[in-house]
Amino acid sequence: PCRSFHGNNRLLTSQIVSYYESINQCKKELPEYFNFASDVLDEWARLEKDGRKPANPAFWWVSDEGEEVKWSFEELGSLSRKAANVLSEACGLQRGDRVVAVLPRVPEWWLLNVACMRAGIVFIPGTSQLTAKDISYRLQASKAKCIITSDTLAPALESVLPGSQLLRSKLTVGRGSRDGWLNLKELL
Repeated sequence: PCRSFHGNNRLLTSQIVSYYESINQCKKELPEYFNFASDVLDEWARLEKDGRKPANPAFWWVSDEGEEVKWSFEELGSLSRKAANVLSEACGLQRGDRVVAVLPRVPEWWLLNVACMRAGIVFIPGTSQLTAKDISYRLQASKAKCIITSDTLAPALESVLPGSQLLRSKLTVGRGSRDGWLNLKELL
């Protein structure tokens, strides 16, 4: 049976399977272009704004210390548009460019992920446990034009960055500033 989650019924597995089967049999029209940020998140924000969908958080993050960040669909949409502009304008990235993000799972990780979807930029996540050799390899293999990290991890990454010929911009997430790095919070 269906369970209720925030007042919305979940689809049964059989309903999901039948939906995908109808797509495979060409009974459902697929959009020529699909962008999760604009086609789903922005649509949910519009439905909430029009009162046709109950207001629920789109994003809810709690740190180990109990700090909370909660964004509505409208807030996530607005912030992700601003972050997409930072990536496009301040970082000089275009659709199809690649970004390596070496970040812990902080709210900005998800924000930048959605911003990349919105702008058509390829988001390449990397754990904060990567070694300098790992990061250097990922930068070279991906031909990334931007690296994003926290202000605390930036010093450890700087040793490998000179070998990355295509790297155009470096972006930090956090309160601190660093020479040669752009700061996301300041640019937002």
